[in-house]
Amino acid sequence: MNTIKLENLTTESRNSSSLNIDKVSTLDMVKIINNEDKKVALAVEKELVKIAEAIDGIVSGMQKGGRLIYIGAGTSGRLGILDASECPPTYGVSEELVQGVIAGGTEAIFRAKEGAEDSKELAIEDLKSKNITENDTIVGLAASGRTPYVIGGLEYANKIGALTVSITCNANSEVAKVSKVSIAPVVGAEVVTGSTRMKAGTAQKLVLNMLSTGTMIKLGKVYGNLMVDVRATNKKLVERAKKIVCEATGVDREVAEKVLKETNYDVKLSILMILTGLDINEAKEKLTQNKGYIAKAMETI
Repeated sequence: MNTIKLENLTTESRNSSSLNIDKVSTLDMVKIINNEDKKVALAVEKELVKIAEAIDGIVSGMQKGGRLIYIGAGTSGRLGILDASECPPTYGVSEELVQGVIAGGTEAIFRAKEGAEDSKELAIEDLKSKNITENDTIVGLAASGRTPYVIGGLEYANKIGALTVSITCNANSEVAKVSKVSIAPVVGAEVVTGSTRMKAGTAQKLVLNMLSTGTMIKLGKVYGNLMVDVRATNKKLVERAKKIVCEATGVDREVAEKVLKETNYDVKLSILMILTGLDINEAKEKLTQNKGYIAKAMETI
């Protein structure tokens, strides 16, 4: 096995600002951490062109029946699963549309299985089980940019013809060279050397937020800045559905509740019915014709 030269990785370098973090007061300790965290959004800002490119590619694939699949190990893998799991309740999409795959499987979400990240073959097996196609987008997450599991997954996805995207926190990484779109916010050395669940993890989370949210906006899941495909699956979300309908249409709570009950709490459908006066069947047809975009459906009336 080749020796891993950690000294060449920015994410493994020592941070001069935190050399004495074990000796300072608790307040000074958290100030050091906070000052380092402030650098994360600025690092992500430098990658916005690539992030936008990735979103457009994901949307293009989804419009042909493709999916968004995150693949990673350790913290990176868990972040992908977190982002994927939050899409169905927030945007009303199927659990198949956005998925997370982690080295070591389900158990690795809760307990570290660090050895699993060293196998390229394991990633190929995991993606084969997903039956990926050229319409899918595979996003490889690796803070270090050298994780064999992620490299193996991206290499396999490239052979299938899928769009491959990488999210790393080291410049010119091995993972970036394998992917078609490389997103690499370089956040610098961690407060605790090599603890990439910190700034690197935060950077990856910010990028994932943009990828999934941007994709859902482009798919018509947002009207204005309202999540109009939210699933009202608990009391809080039922109340949110009512609030969204009121804000989107200007009607009072009673009217919103009446129409939501008629549509079985389909927020998007309720909004279009209220705004246009269409009955439920006419509104459904308009939404279908306009691929779920309220704004586009409104333009046709």
